[in-house]
Amino acid sequence: MFLDLDANDASKPAVGIVIAVISSFINGSTFVLQRKGILLSRQRGVSYLKDVVWWSGTVSMVIGQIGNFLAYNMAPAVIVTPLGALGVLFGAVLSSWLLEEHLNILGKLGCLLCCSGSGVLILHAPASECVTSRPELEERLADPVFVSYMLVVVLMLLVLIGWMAPAYGTSNIMVYVSICSLLGSFTVPSSKGLGLAAHDVFGGDAWSGRTLALFLVLLGTLGTSVLVQFIFINKALEYFRSDVFESVYYVTFTLAAMLASALLFKEWTALTATDCLAVLCGFTTVCVGVTLLRMSQEASLSWKVAGTCMKME
Repeated sequence: MFLDLDANDASKPAVGIVIAVISSFINGSTFVLQRKGILLSRQRGVSYLKDVVWWSGTVSMVIGQIGNFLAYNMAPAVIVTPLGALGVLFGAVLSSWLLEEHLNILGKLGCLLCCSGSGVLILHAPASECVTSRPELEERLADPVFVSYMLVVVLMLLVLIGWMAPAYGTSNIMVYVSICSLLGSFTVPSSKGLGLAAHDVFGGDAWSGRTLALFLVLLGTLGTSVLVQFIFINKALEYFRSDVFESVYYVTFTLAAMLASALLFKEWTALTATDCLAVLCGFTTVCVGVTLLRMSQEASLSWKVAGTCMKME
């Protein structure tokens, strides 16, 4: 991120896309490896913090996040974000091999609808206005609409973490998914902002204490967001299938990141009637896909319970 690359270099978007593709495959393996480690440690009666497989998934997550950070600063987010669907598909294949978590027909259809709906949303999302300087970024971050939205997100997170997670987290996958996805509202803006602030702080240009303060605030926000996501992702993987969690998480994370980006860069002002209709259709498709994935998981759990009862008899 601190490489001396020309901002007008035509090769930067191509390199960013390549990095995003590689990161998607790495991210697709993280949930599977972490859940595998959790299950193995549970069988041995030890903490998953002592499991090598879990740590391999954690290292993969770190590498994937670094790749995402670089990709968001080298290529448009509207291109980088949909490439995360590759990780969802790769994770589904890997989970069926390592964890024997096979999706039934409802799960496969739900996964397909989620990826298709997300693709429609991203294709019809207007390209963000270019923010090429730190002062312009500061102006956007101070916009009352964006600030109000972030305050609402923080309030929702406090309710989810303080009340919903302890009461319903282990029984409803959407609690942990919502926490991790809402934190995505901070991830993409922070990643883009760090790239601009770092250019002033480390690029040798004139900078002030305000520039350094902005850099540290964005870095702290990004670090806190990633850390809290990491904690609740592992909580979710203790109770829910990795393929279902990854599919639902990708969709909701994409929606939260797109909404935050639309407000920060005022993308909503460029939406046409056709775009609005397409976004509505895409969102409906995603909702149907998420519903089918949850039905798939409930059906799988029912079959496991029935099978256990038959063995006991």
